[in-house]
Amino acid sequence: MSNEKIAAVSLGIDGPQVGVQGLGCMGMTHAYGPTDEAEARATLEHALELGVTLLDTADMYGFGRNEEFIAPFVKAHRDEITLATKFAIVRREDDPSYQEIRNDRPYIRQSIEGSLQRLGVDHIDLYYMHRRNLDVPIEETVGAMAELVTEGKVKQLGLSEVSGGELRAAHSVHPIAAVQSEWSLFSRDVEDGVVDAAKDLGVTFVPYSPLGRGFLTGSFVNAEQELASDDWRRTQPRFTGDNASANAALLEPVRTIAAARGVTLAQVALAWVQQRAAVHGLAVVPIPGTRKRTRLDENVAATRLTLDAAELAALEPIAGQVTGGRYADMSFTAVGRE
Repeated sequence: MSNEKIAAVSLGIDGPQVGVQGLGCMGMTHAYGPTDEAEARATLEHALELGVTLLDTADMYGFGRNEEFIAPFVKAHRDEITLATKFAIVRREDDPSYQEIRNDRPYIRQSIEGSLQRLGVDHIDLYYMHRRNLDVPIEETVGAMAELVTEGKVKQLGLSEVSGGELRAAHSVHPIAAVQSEWSLFSRDVEDGVVDAAKDLGVTFVPYSPLGRGFLTGSFVNAEQELASDDWRRTQPRFTGDNASANAALLEPVRTIAAARGVTLAQVALAWVQQRAAVHGLAVVPIPGTRKRTRLDENVAATRLTLDAAELAALEPIAGQVTGGRYADMSFTAVGRE
């Protein structure tokens, strides 16, 4: 395995330097079926060797177990990593259908204390509002989050799945360092507003699911037929039924480019996302999730792959042809709020 470190970029205007690719930790314990824990821990160590320093988790991943899982690594390397976690999504282990979004001050204070305890740290480097509750003014939520900065429990603030207008309103209360939303060859709705707002404000964009939850790698076609019974992707419209086969056919340009370049589909898809930084003129730090060192090496190599104009043109139409929503319930996202 190569240990050449990737380039770095500032997280927000005055934030720490982080690798231009981060690591989504959710799948190490949550949502994507069985995990080899020893390999997942080795992947965390290898990420640091490669310069992947932004680690992303959330309190709702496995009802806190994801934070607990990465805690030993965080403790061992606290000064070498930038730690991001999130609050807002409330679920219950005894009722899988239950979901609530809370952005109120009492819940924020309760959530930060829980995350600090599970992670075994005295502060969070980047604290995100995971989802927006439209009944709570975003200025009120960010005001409560800003109190945590004043108290030293949080270093920087982030938002996930917000509109451009919401980002601007939040930033007027306290500087926002990062905004996180899905952004990939299959999902480009963020380009309708929040990307421009992030550019104007100096906010780093952190694309989650830049590989379409693995679909863009060609590793599966139909989630219901190919993935484990407890794999969350079996519930997503894009990866099931007629949508799955129609969307799989959209990968042909990706396959063509990958074959010509001698790279993988994942590397083409990730290079496209990494290149959004140059296309849109802002810092972009995608956080592909993996629990295997070989996949991590593959993902990191994409930071050194530059697609040419013809290749970008061939990939341009894909998103507009995708069938099925990102989630079964799209009200869970910022789509339609621009």
